[in-house]
Amino acid sequence: MAKTKAATTAAAAAEPLVARRRSARNIKKEDEGPLIKHEGPTATPRKTLKRESATEPTSSRRSKRVKIEDDAGLPSPSSPSLPDFKQSSSSPPLLAATAKLKPKQGRTRPGNGSSPTNKKPFDTNSDSNKGKERKDKAAADLVLQARKLKSHAQFATESPFPGFARPTPAECGLAHDILVSLHGARARPEGARTPAPRDAAGCGASPSVLDALVRTILSQNTSDRNSSRAKQGMDAAYGGSDRWEAIAMGGQAKLQAAITSGGLAATKSRVILSVLEQVKQKHGTYSLDHLFVASDDDATRELLSFRGVGPKTAACVLLFCLRRDTSLAVDTHVHRITGLLGWRPPGATREEAHAHLNARVPDHLKYPLHVLLVAHGRTCDECRAGGRVLGRCALRKAFRGAVVVEGAAGEEARRSELERVKAEEPGVKTDREAIAHAVEQAS
Repeated sequence: MAKTKAATTAAAAAEPLVARRRSARNIKKEDEGPLIKHEGPTATPRKTLKRESATEPTSSRRSKRVKIEDDAGLPSPSSPSLPDFKQSSSSPPLLAATAKLKPKQGRTRPGNGSSPTNKKPFDTNSDSNKGKERKDKAAADLVLQARKLKSHAQFATESPFPGFARPTPAECGLAHDILVSLHGARARPEGARTPAPRDAAGCGASPSVLDALVRTILSQNTSDRNSSRAKQGMDAAYGGSDRWEAIAMGGQAKLQAAITSGGLAATKSRVILSVLEQVKQKHGTYSLDHLFVASDDDATRELLSFRGVGPKTAACVLLFCLRRDTSLAVDTHVHRITGLLGWRPPGATREEAHAHLNARVPDHLKYPLHVLLVAHGRTCDECRAGGRVLGRCALRKAFRGAVVVEGAAGEEARRSELERVKAEEPGVKTDREAIAHAVEQAS
């Protein structure tokens, strides 16, 4: 009896276990059978999903993966907690929701808009290089201008070689007399200013200050013949060498071609156009005639402020156009001959010689000495460039043996020698006559 009761109890206890096992076998068979379509979200086996993904395109896999994740993690459309969105069959839910927010990347087809990545960048290298060159040139011009003005202010009334006491006023007078005997007297024209020559450039020979400056630029480092040909070329190209507006608007290439016969056309054309630009910017018109009433120092400073205008060019405008006696223009002839005469240190540059001679030569002799020394340098076989010493040049003979010229004993010895000559010779009363007598004794 007891055994029967225990068996019944064990069977009753094992019956739920058997039922659960049978139910598990039935569920397994259902999983292995065909899937049944449901209205709600379904769970697809992972292995099946991987097999399908391996055989489909990337876009299709991405769409299905997103859809599965969406269906698994979000409430169904019928859920009251989420609104019922209408989605197209071709757009995954998440991509459709963020399509308007996510910016497009990559290339864009022509006609469909442009992307910043597809725009061709501007080539700014050339523009930046040109801008840098202009800034460097402007900086260099400012440095040169400051140097010129500083030199003018420092040596306006004194020599850069204070220990070099030549030429003396007496020596300048003697050289003037000898040159007059060789080439004739030269005096500055007085009275009303005459019109500028039409067939020659000249050197500052114009009643217009700007025209005189341009003509002097044309005469730099060339002969009168070549500078006149350059001036005539400007007349032919512009209808006149003083047609400033046409010259400024024509550009450098046209001006360079017009003055090419004068030499250094590229440099001179740039200088002329630069002067015109600066004059127009500073005064509003193409004119420098206000310098007629300016002081010597103000006129010199303004002329030196222009790019390409040095002491010699400024001195020519002052000497010939403005008729000032305060500046001796030192060109190649004056620089060479004053070196032969011992009037400057042998290594002095033209700028240094300009400052030295302007401090030493008397004002009333600056105009005639400049004109006479230029004429002598062009015609004398011994004093011209490359000339040979023949012993026949009266100027070089006079300053070769005179005691007052050799400078061995210094200025005090020269002065004592002059006084001795005047005391011993009854017909000698002035320093010039004493120098002439010393020259005759030495020759």
